[in-house]
Amino acid sequence: MKQKRSSKNMLKSQKQLPAAVAGYDECLHRLKTRIRSAQAKAAVSVNKELILLYWEVGKEIIQRQEKEGWGKSVVERLSADLQREFPDMRGFSTRNIWDMRRFYERYSSRPDLRQLVAEIPWGHNLLILNSLQEMEVAEWYMQQTVQNGWSRAILAHQIRTVFQSEHLVVQAFRKCDLSCS
Repeated sequence: MKQKRSSKNMLKSQKQLPAAVAGYDECLHRLKTRIRSAQAKAAVSVNKELILLYWEVGKEIIQRQEKEGWGKSVVERLSADLQREFPDMRGFSTRNIWDMRRFYERYSSRPDLRQLVAEIPWGHNLLILNSLQEMEVAEWYMQQTVQNGWSRAILAHQIRTVFQSEHLVVQAFRKCDLSCS
């Protein structure tokens, strides 16, 4: 049976190396950078496939609803069956499946957005879906998220800040309109 190396043993093996192996630090740095880059690319690739899967699930739900009259109970059953079949995979709650439906319904009329929505994580997509009604505004936030690498917290902050600014402008305009009349 294979045993884990203890921290003590690892330190011992590190001490046995000469202090300055020619090119070692540079090699280690390059490998670490390459590994991190590969990890990031893998995460982006997995995210893209997941978003495209959610797109297809949403499409399937809408098509079945239109053709076969699927309703709430069928989606609940589908959720339970998918969770049972894929216990290690998150994302198949009843609520999330309904979100997939809304996601597809909202963006299916804009095939040009399919690539863009696949570039941002599902949580970001849900935040935009739930917060922004105008398609052009939603598209702008998606583009900004991709270009600037916004986290979900930053995206939420940006949306709130703009809404607060717009709200203040509307209030000032109404106040001026009432007092200036």
